[in-house]
Amino acid sequence: MGKGGGCVPSKKKLPAAGTTPRNLQPVAPPIDGEKSPSSEPIPTPQNNAVIDPTPTRNLKLYIVFYSMYGHVEGLARRMKKGVDSVEGIEGVLYRVPENLSPEVLAHMKAPSKDDSIPEIVEAAELAAADGFLFGFPTRYGCMAAQMKAFFDSTGQLWKEQSLAGKPAGFFVSTGTQGGGQETTAWTAITQLVHHGMLFVPVGYTFGAGMFKMDTIRGGSPYGAGVFAGDGTREPTDTELALAEHQGKYMAAVVKRLA
Repeated sequence: MGKGGGCVPSKKKLPAAGTTPRNLQPVAPPIDGEKSPSSEPIPTPQNNAVIDPTPTRNLKLYIVFYSMYGHVEGLARRMKKGVDSVEGIEGVLYRVPENLSPEVLAHMKAPSKDDSIPEIVEAAELAAADGFLFGFPTRYGCMAAQMKAFFDSTGQLWKEQSLAGKPAGFFVSTGTQGGGQETTAWTAITQLVHHGMLFVPVGYTFGAGMFKMDTIRGGSPYGAGVFAGDGTREPTDTELALAEHQGKYMAAVVKRLA
C-alpha cells in the first residue's frame, strides 16, 4: 500500500486484445464421426450406469373399492377404461374383503359379487402400486365400514411408510344428494395423511361436465360420484364419463410423478 492509501496494482497481466486466456480456450469442434462432449450420456454416480429414459415396465394404478349394490363397481370399471387409455399405465381392479355375513347381505338384498374382479387379500399388496383410486359408498358422511376395516389393516405399511409419496384419489356413492358426495372423500383424506400419501382431487378438470344442471349428477371436485337412491338407480352417462375422466387424469399424474 502506498503513502496515499491507494492499492498496489495487480502484477497479473490482462490478456492482450483479441486473445483468450489458456483456461478459457474454446473447445475444438468435433471431428467427423465423433460425438461432442455434450452428447455423451450422463452416468449415475452410484454405478456409472447410463440413465435410460424409457420405462422398463408399465406403471400400476390400483383401483381398490368396496361396492354393495354395484354402483361403485360401475364407476371403478369405467375408471379403469380411462386409466388404460394412458400409455404406460395399467389399471388394476381390486375389491376389499366383505365383513358382513351372507345372511345379512341376503337380508339387505345385496347382489352377489363378480368373481372376475379379485379380492385384495392382504394390505401389503398395495406396496406394489404406483398410485391409487379408492372407491366406497358413504355411511353418515364417511367411508363404509368395509373400506375402513381395510385401511385399519394397513398398520405395517404405515410403520414402514411404504406408501409415502404415492398419489391417491377417491370416488364415492351416496343414497341422496345431501348424503356426502364431498364429505365422504374429505373425511377419507385422514387415511392418506397418516401414510404420507398425496391426495389428488379431480378438481374442475372435467370442464363443462362439472357445471351441468340439466340432470341429477353425482361427483364433485374431490372425485367422481354416483347417486344410488334406494339401490335401484343406475349411474348416468355423465357420472360414468366423469369416472373415466378421473381415471385418465389420475393416470397422467402417476406417470408424471414416476
